[in-house]
Amino acid sequence: MKSSIVLFWILTAYFILLATVYTVWNAIVHGYPEWAGSTAILLSAGLTGFIASYLVLVQRKQGGVLVEDRMDSDIDDGDPELGEFSPWSWWPLVLAFAAAVVVLGLCVGFNFWLSFLSLPLVIVGVVGWVYEYYRGNFAR
Repeated sequence: MKSSIVLFWILTAYFILLATVYTVWNAIVHGYPEWAGSTAILLSAGLTGFIASYLVLVQRKQGGVLVEDRMDSDIDDGDPELGEFSPWSWWPLVLAFAAAVVVLGLCVGFNFWLSFLSLPLVIVGVVGWVYEYYRGNFAR
């Protein structure tokens, strides 16, 4: 976490310096500052400063020693359990096809009838994927 904090503070200082150079350069070249770009760069500095401040507060609150910060940690220490995935499941394919048809109906000529007719297939795909362990060979 310490390295992330340092990186975000460096980014904040960089954006502040960049906003200053950008504003002065535009004032010299054009005779007036260009406020849209200067504001966007300053807001980027503010956002990275917010993230750095938040990380500092989190580090103070919880001790702030991540697995990446410890010298005696292994690679497996930072590898959390991501969940259970079914390699044999066809439901993600059904759901992806149905979502693609819905988006295709919305994008191509506003064919709302295509989206309207494929929405039940999206619902079937979601329900099938969520409840695939409640029936059949893999029921628990």
